[in-house]
Amino acid sequence: MSWSEARFSERQVGRSGGRGFALSRAGAAGRILYIAAASACAVLITGCADGQGFRPLYGSLGSAAGVDVKLAQVEIAPIPGRVGQRLRNELLFDTTGGGERQQPLYRLEIAVRENVTSTLVKTDGDALSQIYTADASFNLVRLSDKAVMLKGISFGRAGFERNPSIFSNVRAQDDAQNRAAKTIALDLRSRIAAFLSTT
Repeated sequence: MSWSEARFSERQVGRSGGRGFALSRAGAAGRILYIAAASACAVLITGCADGQGFRPLYGSLGSAAGVDVKLAQVEIAPIPGRVGQRLRNELLFDTTGGGERQQPLYRLEIAVRENVTSTLVKTDGDALSQIYTADASFNLVRLSDKAVMLKGISFGRAGFERNPSIFSNVRAQDDAQNRAAKTIALDLRSRIAAFLSTT
């Protein structure tokens, strides 16, 4: 190897080594930024958990009662009709989890309005399917002064097919009513839980 070839080879090695050193420095800087960002996120999450920011809906903070305990303090008033009874049963389980109810502080009053709409109607007027609709108007009443703390309407809809058998039609409609009642119960539980968590 000549002297000029040796100098050229040395310069190439020096350049590649410098580039590798620069890349390693860039990688180290990226790792430092990543660690700093993760630390900042951890601080923010800790602040939220301390109640300074967002609070968990389910659970308790310090001596404050959790939302499950507050839901168990809601008395569910009787609701007329089959769907009303089904809705009340769903709410009773959703608010207590099958456990004992606490001393009631609120009463939930519900009025259900039902409707059935025919779809896929044939030329002879016979419907191949129907949609069951239930609208539940509710009031959350505070028992201490009978004040209405929360009110609104919750909706539940479920479709079902019609069959030549009358028994099958009745069973299919009952199943649609059960599904609609469960949808309303879940919506009511979420809305009442969100309200009670702020009071």
